[in-house]
Amino acid sequence: MNRTSLIVLLPLLLMSANTPATEDVAPVFEKDPHRNELGFFDVHVCNWADRPMFFKSLFSTTKFNDIELMTVYSANGKKLTDLDMTKYLQVKRKGKPEKRVYLADSDIPADSRAGWYQVKVKTKDGKEYIARDYVIMNRLARAEPLMPEDGAEDIAMPTELKWKPVPGATHYKVFMREAFENTQILNSKLIREPKIKLKPGLLQPGGYYRWKVHARDVNENIILGDFNSGSVNKWMEFSVADE
Repeated sequence: MNRTSLIVLLPLLLMSANTPATEDVAPVFEKDPHRNELGFFDVHVCNWADRPMFFKSLFSTTKFNDIELMTVYSANGKKLTDLDMTKYLQVKRKGKPEKRVYLADSDIPADSRAGWYQVKVKTKDGKEYIARDYVIMNRLARAEPLMPEDGAEDIAMPTELKWKPVPGATHYKVFMREAFENTQILNSKLIREPKIKLKPGLLQPGGYYRWKVHARDVNENIILGDFNSGSVNKWMEFSVADE
């Protein structure tokens, strides 16, 4: 299903998640379907360079001490995965409660289809909360070609990184590592253009670097969540000439 098809189906998707609409009034969400009383749910279709396509499911919450089990179900009602309570990203925010983001990667079953995926979150007191995310089975191409070119040696100090626009992508993130020490030096904010300016001093003469681009189709969409389909190309390498 492409984005044009999604626009055509939008009224049906909205009605499937909310109260019925009349012929004269466009249906609206009473609340974000990705959120329940405990947190936020999303599923991504991932096209990473180093592995077959897969689903990445996540649930972020500040009420992690109340949760016993989180189970993700596909649009056909079958169990997709459990979110492991021992595996999470910790998010500390000044003046706000600690947040944990629970993540799970899972294979894409052969019978997977577009539709509403959901998480059932069971609390320690026996209550259950549901959140939903609409998933489109779409493969987003990976960014290419990148500049500087992969394997470029002793180039003049670059002032920007750039790549061809990815069809269907609206946002990008760029990651860069210093290759000798394998330390991260860049984790960019979301950007809309297929290029990024490099701050003076980020790269050093004689340095050796790896970088890659994460492309995503949407950002914070009321139906598709943070994004629906994303891609990451392989690490690309280059070295900078000594001054």
